[in-house]
Amino acid sequence: MSRVCSVCGKGQTSGNNVSHSKRRTRRTFKANVQKISYVDKSGKVVTDYVCTRCMKTIERA
Repeated sequence: MSRVCSVCGKGQTSGNNVSHSKRRTRRTFKANVQKISYVDKSGKVVTDYVCTRCMKTIERA
């Protein structure tokens, strides 16, 4: 599953794990995407992966 939102394009970002001794190792932050069906602007019912922030703004079918 591709972890990219089909509405806003939010995807994976990177950062650092920081231990107690302040050592830094690279890590990834993955977008929280869910598979939902919703009505798009043209009136069609679409099933796609959408991030949870966009789920609040979309009217669901």
